[in-house]
Amino acid sequence: MNMSTNNNLIERDDVRELVKEKYGEAALRVLSGQGRACCGSTSAGGESVCCGETKSEDGCCTNTSDPITSNLYSEAEASEIPETAILASLGCGNPTALAQLSKGETILDLGSGGGIDVLLSARRVGPTGFAYGLDMTDEMLELAEKNKAEAGAENVKFLKGHIEEIPLPENSVDVIISNCVINLSADKDKVIREAFRVLKPGGRFAVSDVVVEGELPALVRKDMELYVGCVAGALEQSEYIAKLQSAGFVEASIEPTRRYEFSKLEGSWAPKGLLGMTQEEKESLDGKIFSGFIRAVKPE
Repeated sequence: MNMSTNNNLIERDDVRELVKEKYGEAALRVLSGQGRACCGSTSAGGESVCCGETKSEDGCCTNTSDPITSNLYSEAEASEIPETAILASLGCGNPTALAQLSKGETILDLGSGGGIDVLLSARRVGPTGFAYGLDMTDEMLELAEKNKAEAGAENVKFLKGHIEEIPLPENSVDVIISNCVINLSADKDKVIREAFRVLKPGGRFAVSDVVVEGELPALVRKDMELYVGCVAGALEQSEYIAKLQSAGFVEASIEPTRRYEFSKLEGSWAPKGLLGMTQEEKESLDGKIFSGFIRAVKPE
């Protein structure tokens, strides 16, 4: 079965397995003490790409200049959670800062990774609230449980599963957050329908994700490595809004938070020799790919 978005170029099972592999590798990098997780791809020769970072002699990434994942959390937020939660973060925004969480609310993070947004949410909703994290990758769940224990978070639970099949009952969550994960799904309609199902009436959809303004070339859309790098799977902004509305959401909106220069991706978090595109073709996409904060509400 082919992905429903755009050119029907990428098989859903292939996407899921590649995402699981790459994000498992990212978690193992942090668990083994090798430093910050790499969200990027691999070069044509199979060499790991360091997301805009430089490598030390032992092959580890040594700084945090990734154009998507760097500088998303304040020093105050970083001080609230274990360092490994920050090191494992592969998000494109800070949904906990934008979602206006309140004491006593129940939060669900789709694709929770190492747990950074779950742990921050748990602090914001307080002991009368609760934060769930959902992830399909065993290594990320292991890291998240380690970070939960180190943080001493008691109002947190990590669940194993797929964001297309959320293992929670309907009308059970006040706010759904996510951080650069929905774009990785090859069945985004199902993800959004599931989000609508588990939200309580009046519940909020408040996620950070990579979004496209206009269409991406087919060469980009079909590249599996760029899919994992959060570009090829990104929805066009009007399509994102349409999918939210089709699922039943109201008040849907997208607020750009950081725009990217596509022409500077090569050798950063995408392979060298990027798709055989000319520099002019790459530059034509500069600014059209951005991190956005996507808001919507389930009607009362």
